[in-house]
Amino acid sequence: MPRPRTPLLNRERIVAAALRLVDDEGLAALSTRRLAAELSVSGPSLYNHFATKDELLDAVVDGVMGEVDLSMFDPGTPSPSPSPSPTPWPQALRDWARSYRAALAAHPNIVPVLAQGPGRRPNALRLADAVFGHLVEAGWPRGQATRIGALMRYFVTGSALASFAAGFPEDAGVYDAADYPHLGEAHLLAEHRAAVDEGAFETGLDALLDGLVLRFERLEQRGHQGSRATNAGRSAGSTGS
Repeated sequence: MPRPRTPLLNRERIVAAALRLVDDEGLAALSTRRLAAELSVSGPSLYNHFATKDELLDAVVDGVMGEVDLSMFDPGTPSPSPSPSPTPWPQALRDWARSYRAALAAHPNIVPVLAQGPGRRPNALRLADAVFGHLVEAGWPRGQATRIGALMRYFVTGSALASFAAGFPEDAGVYDAADYPHLGEAHLLAEHRAAVDEGAFETGLDALLDGLVLRFERLEQRGHQGSRATNAGRSAGSTGS
């Protein structure tokens, strides 16, 4: 009876195994020796596909970024429910932020590397390009569009770094009323981790987008006032001539 063939080693298989290892045991567990053992291959064979551990880690991070939905920025991008026209920028940012957070929540151990920026990672650069392009096309000045993209990344990655609720001990005895008069029920937070963390994210997202909408309205108003002043000046010049 023929022996089962070992699956062909390729970049996709290596990245998938590396991501599973990081998900299960954290970044510190990722090494060439450990990954080779997981794949039942020799360590040097991995170097045929990735020259360094950093190159492999970049590919793992970029694979996670590839899970983020960008269809709200481009109606031509395949998605479960494609839109026939561009999504208004506040809703596009909301939908994207939720998808972004979901991808990071599925792989929390990779967040510290991802938070460093896109680097040369294709999926991460496509994400940055999509967000920036959509905001500029919606009427945001390029400089402000850049800052909004950075702001959203700070917010989403920060929300995915750790659980706020899980950081509170479940021992009620920790919270002495004399020292912490307002934390009498803090020991219950960890029990409601998902609701607390999800609610905090949505509250922050609402506040952030509400503020950006107000800023955009002021920007438009200044633009209209400038146009009226320019037109008035042209009219006065015509009358004077």
